[in-house]
Amino acid sequence: MGTFKIEGGHRLKGKIQPQGAKNEALQILCAVLLTPELITINNIPDIVDVNKLISLLIKLGVKVEKLAKGSYTFQADDVNLKYLESDEFKVDGRGLRGSIMIVGPLLARFGKGYIPKPGGDKIGRRRLDTHFEGLIKLGAKFRYSREDQFYGVEAEKLKGTYMLLEEASVTGTANIVMAAVLAEGQTTIYNAACEPYLQQLCKMLNRMGAKISGVGSNMLIIDGVEKLGGTEHTMLPDMIEIGSWIGLAAMTKSELTITNVSWNDLGLIPETFRKLGITVEKQGDDIHIPAHTDGYEIQSFIDGSILTISDAPWPGFTPDLLSIILVVATQARGSVLIHQKMFESRLFFVDKLIDMGAKIILCDPHRATVIGHDFKSTLKATTMTSPDIRAGVSLLIAALSAKGTSTIQNIEQIDRGYENIDERLRAIGSHIERVE
Repeated sequence: MGTFKIEGGHRLKGKIQPQGAKNEALQILCAVLLTPELITINNIPDIVDVNKLISLLIKLGVKVEKLAKGSYTFQADDVNLKYLESDEFKVDGRGLRGSIMIVGPLLARFGKGYIPKPGGDKIGRRRLDTHFEGLIKLGAKFRYSREDQFYGVEAEKLKGTYMLLEEASVTGTANIVMAAVLAEGQTTIYNAACEPYLQQLCKMLNRMGAKISGVGSNMLIIDGVEKLGGTEHTMLPDMIEIGSWIGLAAMTKSELTITNVSWNDLGLIPETFRKLGITVEKQGDDIHIPAHTDGYEIQSFIDGSILTISDAPWPGFTPDLLSIILVVATQARGSVLIHQKMFESRLFFVDKLIDMGAKIILCDPHRATVIGHDFKSTLKATTMTSPDIRAGVSLLIAALSAKGTSTIQNIEQIDRGYENIDERLRAIGSHIERVE
């Protein structure tokens, strides 16, 4: 198990380039199964979760060739369906939550898709109902083995239909879209997720020959086609990483420039950090964060009541950044209520911040009130364990701002979502060391 040793309290300076988007990559890589033709994908992040999915695709028989850093070709012209029913697949599939999105493409193209109950972050219940209910409405027969927690869907031919999703699940919408593009007739998906990464998937599928309209809205209309062809696709920058670097700059009173951020795809992220009093400057397609030497002050609502920041499906504020917002608020002037609506275990990491001296009241599993220190009292170094990707990075940011040397264990969780994070942080002046 790896460990980070972090000497906090140092100002950082320089430029940092966000990696390709993790959540987009997991969707896009599954889509290569929809065609036997060659697909080229650029800006793929070199992170554990994505590399696990590429490994799984290789075991499925997909031909993968690395062209350059972050650029690969994929060709699924000889898929090994027997692997899906092997004991090896039951182990491989469980190690990655994103593996659920191979089911839709496999069902659409080969008439069957299987998956063991996938793993991922321990942040609360994450139901798969939306995925399978949508596939069943397209005509699939569903089966589930409770004994070995193995899911399966089969269909001779999928048929388009109208469906109203119970929840705007991003991965659920992606799975259903990838199945519907090869279904017979027209499919309408209402209450569809409309995140930029899902828009990217739809645009890529349209370049491959799919007929998807309504991209960017919560109603997608898909006219099924008989086959899809090859294409080239480039990932967006990772908006969660961009938000992480904004928070890092503020907490360490550092001047940082985050380059090539794709401003038009950031939604409420810049404005939400501004509500905490952080200066977020647009410079072309870069974000510049000046050094907040005098700190930053949380705004109130216009009636003077305490600010509440909560998560919501896009175009609302992404739940993946609430952990970062919470940490940044610990050194602000003023107070804020953080309301994590989607996952009931995601705020449990705050006990580590309380140990470091943060003033946080955990009201219940979904809400925490943060009373900022205004840098009058620095966080204290401590030893902690990363519970999931986003909480792990939040603790890392806290450690970089804290007085003394902190230790973060179980950093494999951070590596699942952030590419060479220690190396990149050292390049802008962080005192961080990886100890195996």
